Amino acid sequence: MATACQLWRSDRGRYVKTHGILVVLLTDLFLQHVNGYLSSPHVGQEPPYTRDAQHSPVITSPVVPEAAPVSPADEESYTSKCPSGGLCSRLPADCINCNYHHNCTYGKPATFTCKPKRGVHCIGESGQQQTNFSLSITCQFCWQLDPSQYRCSNSTSCMTVSCPRKRYNATCNVLDHVHCLGKREFQKRLFCNWTGGYKWSTALVLSITLGGFGADRFYLGQWREGLGKLFSFGGLGIWTLIDVLLIGVGYVGPADGSLYI
Repeated sequence: MATACQLWRSDRGRYVKTHGILVVLLTDLFLQHVNGYLSSPHVGQEPPYTRDAQHSPVITSPVVPEAAPVSPADEESYTSKCPSGGLCSRLPADCINCNYHHNCTYGKPATFTCKPKRGVHCIGESGQQQTNFSLSITCQFCWQLDPSQYRCSNSTSCMTVSCPRKRYNATCNVLDHVHCLGKREFQKRLFCNWTGGYKWSTALVLSITLGGFGADRFYLGQWREGLGKLFSFGGLGIWTLIDVLLIGVGYVGPADGSLYI
């Protein structure tokens, strides 16, 4: 019995040893395949050149890209208001490109080199077509121009009759035929200056004739004051006289805050 048990244990040991070696070999092969797959650049990480490129300075190409061509729609937008065949110096600012510089003397004439935009044709003083010409303008920025040389947006939400006078932020654009330095669209703080269509003369006449019934206040859109004058008979005449003076000097204006015509 002892001999049989000994043989059985010996056979069992060889069996376990053989299978153990096979399991180790298979496990090793499996780990090699998995490790090789995970180390490939398309799993879990980016390729080395991509990762390096993100942290390294941008390298510019020695080949200079060509300028983007002007689309027909953009070309038509300015050529429609650019006279063809006229003097180059008379072209609107949107029709030419100039190499403006800021080292000129403020308020003094300065000469700059300009050329018409693509699709725009002009001539010089000699009558020949030119691709480059000189333009003489006053050295000043666009926001320093005289107010008659630009147009600004108007605000109808600010009170014009107030003390001190109120201002609003306006967007201004330079007129086409005016040339200047810097951006042609700029911001400015302007005094409130708009009208709702009320006439000062009409308000004064109503205040003198029918002021006791509040007609002047009703005309200016001040309904509460108008009802007060109506039911108090113009404050027994005192309110009427005061309103005549206030409207006469322009202190009382329309309820919407606009100016008289």
